[in-house]
Amino acid sequence: MSFIESAQDMRDELVQLRHSLHTTPEVGLYLPRTQEKVLAALEGLPLEISTGTRLSSVTAVLRGGRPGPAVLLRGDMDALPVTEKNDLPYVSQIAGQMHACGHDLHTTMLAGAAHLLSARREELAGDVIFMFQPGEEGHDGAKHMIEEGVLDAAGERPVAAYGLHVVSSMMPPSTFMTRPGPLMAAADVFQVTVKGRGGHGSTPWRSLDPIQAGCEMVAALQTMVTRTFDVFDPVVVTVGSFHGGTKDNIIPDEASFEATVRTFSKENRTLMKRRLVELVEGIAAAHGLRAEASFGMGYPVTVNDASESEFVGRTADELFGPGRFFVAPQPIMGSEDFSYVLESVPGAFAFLGACPPGLDPETAPYNHSPEAMFDDAVLPDGAALYASLAFSRLS
Repeated sequence: MSFIESAQDMRDELVQLRHSLHTTPEVGLYLPRTQEKVLAALEGLPLEISTGTRLSSVTAVLRGGRPGPAVLLRGDMDALPVTEKNDLPYVSQIAGQMHACGHDLHTTMLAGAAHLLSARREELAGDVIFMFQPGEEGHDGAKHMIEEGVLDAAGERPVAAYGLHVVSSMMPPSTFMTRPGPLMAAADVFQVTVKGRGGHGSTPWRSLDPIQAGCEMVAALQTMVTRTFDVFDPVVVTVGSFHGGTKDNIIPDEASFEATVRTFSKENRTLMKRRLVELVEGIAAAHGLRAEASFGMGYPVTVNDASESEFVGRTADELFGPGRFFVAPQPIMGSEDFSYVLESVPGAFAFLGACPPGLDPETAPYNHSPEAMFDDAVLPDGAALYASLAFSRLS
């Protein structure tokens, strides 16, 4: 049977695992219950399994029956600090935690791929590394696993690495999408504290108002973007947090804000770091205040290898037929720590539309929403594509 036929035969088991993971989501690097469920799902397979020391990761290596190089497949396992608002029989049972980004599907699909490839182990011309990763949501999980040796788990570096990510809207259901080159942005954090001098709101001239200066900084950030950066190498600065003061008639001593910074090139990332600091310090000085600014480097740009990206599309077409795969017209401003893997290994990251039946992909709640939902029907497709990518790449 083909991988897709075999995956469809596993559908009930895949759905059961996904629902089990969804009811008990865990956030961050420490996911003991999730790790336990993954190990149980892999039990009995001919895999060399190891677990992390600084995080609840699972690394499994399948040795092929024929000699050859190694390929890595990755699935992230962590959830988000979100309270689920869906009415589902398998709704999250953990208050304030939810698989709102679909990582429970990724984990399930990767476990399914391990079963599919194990069944054809003797035909496999090389080794497959299955990377079950915690801590993708802002905890550098991929970086930690790389430091603990996941890329060398088979004894040599993989010749290629692949990752999948479901989306609950924006894409037609059961379609795949990727593109060569930059796919997802670098994500950095800009933090500013404006130091002033407090006083009474009725006599602002006797104080140094950090709120007024901070608001001016927030507005100036957007003008700086349009006047400094080429629109064909886009950047985004979004202030998501602003804090200052305690009461309407009290001017505080300080105010602070935080922004997410998204870039697609090393040049813009470096320039952004310098220009943001110069801007807020200059505005503060013009008002007689002081600004303490820091730029925290987050996930790097997710860059697909051109040939591996084309290989993903060709494999999807061969597996599912025409019309299920398309090339993304432009990069996406989201970020991914699979970027750390792609800095060391040529590979590709791709998206899978998982909008449930009855919802419009254009208006359905998107990933990270407390109302985000994902269609179980894509589980066999994802598992089959994972397995086909590894099997065909090694062939």
